[in-house]
Amino acid sequence: MPEQQRVPVNRPTLEVVAARAGVSRATASRVVNGGDGVRSHLVDRVRKAVLELGYVPNPAARTLVTRRTGAVAVIIAEPEVRIFSDPFFSRQVRGISKELTEQDKQLVLLLVEDRGDYDRIERYLAGGHVDGALAFSLHTDDPLPDITRRIGMPTVYGGRPGWTARSGDLGVVYVDADNRGGAREAVRHLLSLGRRHIAHIAGPLDQTSAADRLYGYRDVLRDADPALTAEGDFTSAGGARAMRQLLDRRPALDAVFAANDLMATGALAVLRESGRSVPGDVALVGFDDTELVAEAADPPLTTVRQDVEGMGRLMARLLLDTLNRAGAAPETPRPVITPTVLVRRASA
Repeated sequence: MPEQQRVPVNRPTLEVVAARAGVSRATASRVVNGGDGVRSHLVDRVRKAVLELGYVPNPAARTLVTRRTGAVAVIIAEPEVRIFSDPFFSRQVRGISKELTEQDKQLVLLLVEDRGDYDRIERYLAGGHVDGALAFSLHTDDPLPDITRRIGMPTVYGGRPGWTARSGDLGVVYVDADNRGGAREAVRHLLSLGRRHIAHIAGPLDQTSAADRLYGYRDVLRDADPALTAEGDFTSAGGARAMRQLLDRRPALDAVFAANDLMATGALAVLRESGRSVPGDVALVGFDDTELVAEAADPPLTTVRQDVEGMGRLMARLLLDTLNRAGAAPETPRPVITPTVLVRRASA
């Protein structure tokens, strides 16, 4: 028997939608593709026609018309092992994802395992696969700002920029927490408890969040003994190593402010191993208020809360606003600094 021929499925075209709505094809296209300048009653007619006809836009055709892909790259400048072991990253990506989903945009996650990955990322961004980028956890010498500037990719950064200032950086858009102010509040709280030998476990100082928290510590303790500061790496193991260094240098310390909750848990374990009670012998404060870390610690951590998920949503919103303003009168972008608050629990 001869092979049965397929019956083509008739998909309604944009012309058919326009005819049903009684508008021009150009007007129907603007409504379907999210354009401005169409009167509300015409928008309602086009949308009604779309629903009645079951019209589904052709993604390839839409991209040709709008030059938009509907996708956003999220670039995390950390190796995979850190990203999947630190709840901070999942909270920020969750916030970004929620905002992009509400705006019907796709998230493309790009990870940086080593420096060689930047060539791959540059090729991907330059290839027109995404409309813009969201990047966070950058280090001082990170090449990503140069890459996005070179290819003209709209980008919003998570965290205060730490790269060398250039004329092109004056309008950089970023979202950060009040790291310095939060650190000051943490140290003042420890002083209010009568602690006088307050140590600090810093994060990696090639990241501005860690540097700003160290500055906040020094704002309050201007004459602090340098031996009371040790650098960690934002991991629990790094916090443990730094705590051992501090105890070796200054065994009489009576308080510790750690630059994030994971390092605080590492410090807590070392203090317990050394026979010191928390908060009896040593009061301990972290930073982030990561629920799975701070509340699960024994004792639960006093910590500085930053709204990580909210910061992720705000990053995405700022980027989408920038993309939607394309071709309109330029506005001077402004950084956004979100507030922090001290959350008191049993560790201090």
